[in-house]
Amino acid sequence: MKLITWNIQWALGMDGRVDPSRVIRHAREMGDFDVLCLQEVADNFPELTGNDDDDQFATFARLLPDYTAVDGVALDIPGAGKRRKRFGNIILSRYPVAMILRHLLPWEGDTTRNMPRLLIEAVVMAPFGPLRIMTTHLEYSSAKLRSAQVEGILDVHRSACDREEMQREDGPGTYVRGPSTRSAILTGDFNMKPDDPTKRRLSDPISSSKFTLIDAWATLHPEKPHPPSFCLYDQTYGPPHCCDYIFVTQDLIPRVRQIEYDTETKVSDHQPVIVELTDK
Repeated sequence: MKLITWNIQWALGMDGRVDPSRVIRHAREMGDFDVLCLQEVADNFPELTGNDDDDQFATFARLLPDYTAVDGVALDIPGAGKRRKRFGNIILSRYPVAMILRHLLPWEGDTTRNMPRLLIEAVVMAPFGPLRIMTTHLEYSSAKLRSAQVEGILDVHRSACDREEMQREDGPGTYVRGPSTRSAILTGDFNMKPDDPTKRRLSDPISSSKFTLIDAWATLHPEKPHPPSFCLYDQTYGPPHCCDYIFVTQDLIPRVRQIEYDTETKVSDHQPVIVELTDK
């Protein structure tokens, strides 16, 4: 299983050109991915740099017709006429997708420029069994909000583990019980450097310790710093640093074969990350 996560900045490259198809082409060059997690996907936001009113959620679904597209809209506001403006994340899975959950993360008050944030949770049927894929994009401008959002993610993960330990009664129609699991991959742009205590908080042990979320890069390369994933080619927001991560539950660590940051591409202001898990 190969998974790529990437903050695509509404498909705006460092050359100032917006091109969703270029995002997909480069992702394919990185590897024959089974799951693609994208952050900063826009619909009807022509005021964003270089953008038009394209519905990128629909565009990415069209570009990958053999994948199930799971959109996660965090920001949904009025646009011109009856068409709304939407902004968020998307998961595209070549594997069958069972239950999908969309969690609005805590959005507390702060004087900074901020907006609502979302966590998508989708159960995909990987070759080795059900697997929960989660992707998110945390607040950039407020450590207070990021901290609350991390607690929200941990609550989501703990709740999923609790539901596995205490299976709900199956039933017809809306009560049907589908595949579920405690095993999970969490990806996204966390807007935190590797040594941020709030980032480390994501890996605090939970009651089901085997399913604690672990930074895949730090596990495979404990002696190497995370490669930079942001500000490589534009230092407007500071020097190059890492803020994009892939976490896996501890039970999946033996399956993690490799993880790589692509530090060469200029298709976005962030760098994509690919992880490969073995099915044995």
